[in-house]
Amino acid sequence: MPNTESAKKRVRQGQERNARNRWRKSRVKDAVADFLKAIHDHDVAAAEVAFKAAVRTLDKVADTGTVHKNQAARRKSRLNAKLKTLKTAKSAKRA
Repeated sequence: MPNTESAKKRVRQGQERNARNRWRKSRVKDAVADFLKAIHDHDVAAAEVAFKAAVRTLDKVADTGTVHKNQAARRKSRLNAKLKTLKTAKSAKRA
């Protein structure tokens, strides 16, 4: 248990940061889940909208330092690869 006032404040600040970071990571997970659901349903239009939302959320969370910028870039790249695969599969079926 912290004894000094400054140690007590650090505990409070840590708890607040932890809650904020959990909320941000939860937003990312929700956005990515929406995108993956659209991919699973083979809905290109919904996937594109969800992709933009997921990228925007990842960028915002990376800017705050909750996740590393390289992790955000890697995840965006993987999501984009899934979207591209869906688009090429849809265009191949049409041809």
